[in-house]
Amino acid sequence: MNETQLATHLTIDKLKQVLQHLKKVFVGKDEIIDLMGICLVGRENLFILGPPGTAKSATVRELSKLIDGQTFEYLLTRFTEPNELFGPFDIRKLREGDLVTNTAGMLPEASLIFLDELLNANSAILNSLLMVLNERIFRRGRETRKLPALMVIGASNHLPEDEALQALFDRFLIRVKSDNVDPQELNAVLNAGWVLEQQHGSDKPAISVAEIASLQALTAKVDLQEVRPAYIELIHKMRNAGLQVSDRRAVKLQRMIAASALICKRNKAIPSDLWILKHIWDTEEQREIIANIVNVIIVTDISENQHPRVKENTKPDAEEIYKEVQHLTEQWALPEIAMAERSSIKDRLVHLNNRCEWIGNEAQRKYVQEPIDLLWKQIMQSA
Repeated sequence: MNETQLATHLTIDKLKQVLQHLKKVFVGKDEIIDLMGICLVGRENLFILGPPGTAKSATVRELSKLIDGQTFEYLLTRFTEPNELFGPFDIRKLREGDLVTNTAGMLPEASLIFLDELLNANSAILNSLLMVLNERIFRRGRETRKLPALMVIGASNHLPEDEALQALFDRFLIRVKSDNVDPQELNAVLNAGWVLEQQHGSDKPAISVAEIASLQALTAKVDLQEVRPAYIELIHKMRNAGLQVSDRRAVKLQRMIAASALICKRNKAIPSDLWILKHIWDTEEQREIIANIVNVIIVTDISENQHPRVKENTKPDAEEIYKEVQHLTEQWALPEIAMAERSSIKDRLVHLNNRCEWIGNEAQRKYVQEPIDLLWKQIMQSA
C-alpha cells in the first residue's frame, strides 16, 4: 500500500468513526446514517421523510458537529423569502449601484445544508433552490458563484403534491423513511438520548471538509464495469414496473454506487453496492416494489467486502413475526395483565403489522396477517 492509499484508508476510517458515533447516539437509525455517509462521499442530496419526533433534525445536527465546516439550517415556510436563505443585498455595494449579496453565515457559504420542511418552499425561492441542488451554483441577477456544499439534506413529513414541488423533490436523488423505532428498542433510545445530553464534544470523532472533498474526488476513479450489466438490468426492471428512472438519475446514481465501494475501501464496485437503489422511490407504495427488485440482484453477491448495510438483513422474517404474535396473544389472554403491559402489546402489534406488509411472499404475508388481525380484534373488543 502506497502513501496515497494509506491516507485514503485513514480518511475512510475517520468517516466510519463519525457514522458509528451517530449510530450509537441514534438507535434504530443505522440505515439513514449509512445513507448520509454515502451521500457525503457521493456529493448528492438526501431526502428524509418522516413524522415529527423521529430524530430527523437531531441526526443532521449531530452530524454537523462532527464536520469542521460551516452548517446552514433553516425551517422553510410558505412565506420564506430568498434573503432568509441566501442573505440580503450588501447595502454598501447597493449604494454604488451593484447588486451583491451579503452571504456571511448563510446558505451559499455552508458545507452542510439542512432544509427542514423542504416541501413548504414557495415559488419565490424555488428556482434558486433548484440551481443549488442540481448544479451547486448560487445565481442572483448577474451574480453567480459556485457553492462549497458537500451535501444538502431535506426533510418533510409528507411527499410533494403539486408539480412545482415535484421538481424540487426530484433533485434529491436518495430518499429514506424515518419512523419511530421498534418499541423493544425504546429503552436503548432513552439511554442514548440521555447520554447525548451529557456530552460536551471533547471525545467525539471528527472529519474535515477537505478530507470529505478528497473522498468525493476519488469516486470518479472507482471501476464500475463489473456491475454495469446488473445495473442496466435493474434500471430496465424498474422502468418496466412503472417507476420513473430518468437517464439523468441513472447517470447520477453511478456516483452513489462508487461511494458505496469507496467506503468499503474498494476501487471496484461489486453487485452488493447496488443496495442504494432501494432508496430512489418516489412514493411510499414503491418502496417494497423497488426493494424486491434490488434484492434479487444483491443477494447473489457473496463477496466478503460488501457494504455493511447489505450484510444487515432488514427483510422481515415471517416465521419470527408469527411466533411473536402468538406470544403476544398468550400474554393478552392472561387474567391479571397490567394496563401498562396491555399498552405495550398494542404498540408492539402495530409495529409487527407494519413489518408484515414488507413480507415479499404473498402466502406467507397472509399466513402472518391472520393472527395479527385476530389479536387486534380481541384488543378492540376489550377497549
